[in-house]
Amino acid sequence: MSRSTPIDRVLVAIIGRALKAITDEMSVAMEKTTRSPILCEAKDFVTGLYDAEGRMLEQTENLPILSFSLGPVCRHIAEQFRGQVYPGDVFFHNDVFSFGNQNNDVAAFMPIFVGDTLVAWAACKGHQADIGGAVRGGYNPNATEVWQEALRIPAVKVHERGELRRDVWDLIFANVRLPIVEEDMRAEIGSCAVGERRLRALIEKYGLERFTAHKAALFESTRRMMESEIRSIPNGTYSGEATVYFDGRTPGSRYRIRVAITVEDERVVFDYSETDPQTDGFVNGTYTSSASATILTFLQMVDARIPHNQGIIEPIEIIIPEGTILNAAYPAATTFGNHLCPPNADAIIRALAPVIPDRVTAGWNNLLCSLSTGHDPRRRDTYVDILFMGLKGGSGATSDCDGYDHIGMIDASGGLLDQDYEMFEQQTPHLLERHEFLTDSAGAGRFRGGLGVETRYRVGGEKTQLVVFGDGDAEPAFGLFGGQDGTLNSIALHLPDGTVRKTASKEIVAAVPAGTGYVQQAGGGGGFGPPHERPAETVRREVADELISIDAAGSAYGVVIDSESGQVLEAETAARRAAMAAAASRRATED
Repeated sequence: MSRSTPIDRVLVAIIGRALKAITDEMSVAMEKTTRSPILCEAKDFVTGLYDAEGRMLEQTENLPILSFSLGPVCRHIAEQFRGQVYPGDVFFHNDVFSFGNQNNDVAAFMPIFVGDTLVAWAACKGHQADIGGAVRGGYNPNATEVWQEALRIPAVKVHERGELRRDVWDLIFANVRLPIVEEDMRAEIGSCAVGERRLRALIEKYGLERFTAHKAALFESTRRMMESEIRSIPNGTYSGEATVYFDGRTPGSRYRIRVAITVEDERVVFDYSETDPQTDGFVNGTYTSSASATILTFLQMVDARIPHNQGIIEPIEIIIPEGTILNAAYPAATTFGNHLCPPNADAIIRALAPVIPDRVTAGWNNLLCSLSTGHDPRRRDTYVDILFMGLKGGSGATSDCDGYDHIGMIDASGGLLDQDYEMFEQQTPHLLERHEFLTDSAGAGRFRGGLGVETRYRVGGEKTQLVVFGDGDAEPAFGLFGGQDGTLNSIALHLPDGTVRKTASKEIVAAVPAGTGYVQQAGGGGGFGPPHERPAETVRREVADELISIDAAGSAYGVVIDSESGQVLEAETAARRAAMAAAASRRATED
């Protein structure tokens, strides 16, 4: 910070809000100009601003798992191309072995100059509908190395001094199947151009020296806010574990994520040194995806008003040794890495729940997802669709609030939007038949978990292939402090010949015939606190809304409801709840 520049605390706040407004505008520009439903509907992307060294100024986290993945790449580009960055340059990047998080998540970076001085970067990263590799859509459960997954794009200039490098551009998109990807990457460049224009205007308004000084003050203020949150956690080392199920190659395989969280005054260290080694399949993560998962989980436990800039991460240290399942060594397959966030989050929650019970959630529903590809005869074209509406289970409850219904996995944290039903039927040849809350899917508790959903569609089109990936069919979302677990996920195919095929959690299902009924259930989140403490009237209302069945009201919550009148039977309910409370007390004594 320049000692000669006086700091105006009001201006620090104004600049902080202005930076957030810019990344929000970048996000709107991206949403309105992309064509893939993955981007324009689900909003599977992030926008951000970074200073000349790649330190985060602000970001808009439509998909939280992407939110801390741009900074490391920006620093890498700034260092690799030092002295070779010019106004009008644009860089692309997706390479997981140079700080990328997932192959399909391709980023565009644009430098921002004031005069001849590089002052910042605008960046946008989104999940592309295809990125080459062996399988259309990018997810290849059979992959054992990165080249079987995707085209690697180390940091490369696609525009230099405002001129398109046609040879580089053509080389990239000659290795991508779908023309829509080329169009969507142009939208990313447009989003960056919005950020470049707005930030340059902001800096010119206040002057570069004044902006730089107040940027440093903003970082310092944010760091102090995070340090204050960490100080509120008792000093100590807390351990948690979670399981990753089935690596896609060895049936019954399991891997453990182990984290030791050390809190010491104003700093916190997440140490994954005891986590299991990487797999020989595609169920591995990169350091960037795993560290981003750690940060986004921890941020759910601190003051949500803290700005998201460099200062928020400075008091946090993350140790993930190379060669573990969370930081696989070259040339491992790693496409599944983003989806190791849920078990990573489970381990963190289990570690910190005993010391900050009022700031954690119960377990969130894990992911089970399908990606369909094929030929749509109506448009005479191929398509790729990730069924976002079908994968969104419920979140875990907290000490004073029910979980969110149909929110999705924790690495989406509500940022991942749903699909519009009519757009789904326009973008794919499938016919949607049902999409509704799944009765009894939420884990029971004083505060219940969020509800999951059931989704059904009729497969249409030709040459349909499903790629199934996830972990949510093996272990339900866990309850906390007496709350019950949620429910599992499943995907079943009802074939035209009458047979029913349940898919594995990682597999490619080729040649799905038209007319097949696709049925997916996404489970609910875990409950928090003893279910018999939930108000009986609340349970009655949810039975009336068919969110809870009469049987579950009695067995899980101890609320006995008359099937004819729909009213609570007070005496029977009191007796059953007294018995449940006594049983819970005995269990607590035994534990």
